[in-house]
Amino acid sequence: QVQLVESGGGLVQAGGSLRLSCAASGRTFIKYAMGWFRQAPGKEREFVAAIDWSGGRTFYADSVKGRFTISRVNAKNTVYLQMNSLKPEDTAVYYCAADSIPYRAVIMTTTTGYDYWGQGTQVTVSS
Repeated sequence: QVQLVESGGGLVQAGGSLRLSCAASGRTFIKYAMGWFRQAPGKEREFVAAIDWSGGRTFYADSVKGRFTISRVNAKNTVYLQMNSLKPEDTAVYYCAADSIPYRAVIMTTTTGYDYWGQGTQVTVSS
């Protein structure tokens, strides 16, 4: 059974930074792309960032490009999301997700491309 456990969320003032971590277990982590999504109250879950299985390619939503950085350390089975210059509109529950297909050539930006999800971690940015 695959498990994804997020950590690192919290309350921060606008302009501040947080680093989210997602520890994976249960299958060969290195074979799969990983993604971060977020969901604000009353809104649908939306794509934030993704990284391919090798760590060589990344993709970001326009709303976070230049402020967030996704990375992975395969030896630690962990993916990170460094969030800088946070804004109140970044407030949401953040989820990490694992791609459903190993060594996929395309980075997926929709929830349907991911088959395992973490429990989420709350990020709150105050103005």
